Amino acid sequence: MADLKRRDLLAAGAGGAALLALAGPAPAGAAPGGVVRVKGLAIGAGRPKIIVSLAGKTPEAVLEQARALAGRPEIDIVELRIDHLAEALDPAAAAALAAPVAASIGGKPLLATFRTQREGGETAIEPPRYAALYQALLDTKAVDLIDLEGALLEAPAVAAVQRRAQGAGVAVLLSHHDFGGTPPTERMLALLEEQAARGADICKLAVMPKDAGDVIRLLDATRQMRSRHPDRPLLTMAMGALGAVTRVSGAVFGSAATFGKVGAASAPGQMDVADLRSVIDALGRALEP
Repeated sequence: MADLKRRDLLAAGAGGAALLALAGPAPAGAAPGGVVRVKGLAIGAGRPKIIVSLAGKTPEAVLEQARALAGRPEIDIVELRIDHLAEALDPAAAAALAAPVAASIGGKPLLATFRTQREGGETAIEPPRYAALYQALLDTKAVDLIDLEGALLEAPAVAAVQRRAQGAGVAVLLSHHDFGGTPPTERMLALLEEQAARGADICKLAVMPKDAGDVIRLLDATRQMRSRHPDRPLLTMAMGALGAVTRVSGAVFGSAATFGKVGAASAPGQMDVADLRSVIDALGRALEP
C-alpha cells in the first residue's frame, strides 16, 4: 500500500491504525477462477457489490419494492426473501413470484433466499420442503443465484438442489448465520472452509458481535480465508451497529459483497444504499495505487 494510502487510514486515528495493521496488504482482486460472473456482474473483482433484499409479505408488496429498486444504480443484486412471504411454505407461490420479480428489477441479477428461522429468518421449515421450494424456483429459470444454508446440506434433497443449480449455471452461496454471538476465529474459518470444500461458488458468514474485539475477529477470519482461498469470493459481515465497518471494508479484508437497505432493513446493521455506495467508493479510491 502506498504511503499516501497508509496515511488515509491512519488519519482515522487509533481505530484506523488498528484496521491497517490487521489487514496487511489489500487483496489485489480475485485470482483467475475467483470471480463469479452473473449477468455481466463480476462478483469477486473490483469493489464490493451491493445487495438489497425484497422482504414484503405479499406478492404485490414485493413487486412494488422490486420496481422501486430497478432504477437505483447503487444496487448491484436484488435478493428475494421467500421466508418473509405470507405463503412462504408454498413452493408454487414462491415460483409464481420469481419471474415477475426478475422482470421488474431492470436486469439486475436475482438472488433467491429462504432464510430459516433457525438462522434468523422469518419462517421455520423442514429440509424436504426447503428443498422443494428451491427446486420450484430453479424450475422458473428466473433466478441467477441461490443461498443455501450449509447446515442443511446433510439432507440429500438439499444437496441435490446445489448440484442441480450449479449444473444449470445458477451460482450457489453456502451460508451460516449466528445471531447469538461471534464464534472463535478458528470456528469461523472452519465454517468458511467447509463451505468451500462443499463447492460453494460464494462462501457466506454473518455473526453478531458483542464488542469491537468480535468485529476484529470477523475481519481477521475474512482476511485469512481470502488468503487461503483467493479462488473463492466471500461475503462476510458482523451484524448490528458495531459491525457496520465490516459492511464497507470488504475491499481491504476480502469480502466481495455486502447488504444495504432501501427503507426497512432485512438484517440488523444494514446501511442505506446511498450511504453504503458512497463509503465503498471513497474507500475504493483511497486504495487505488
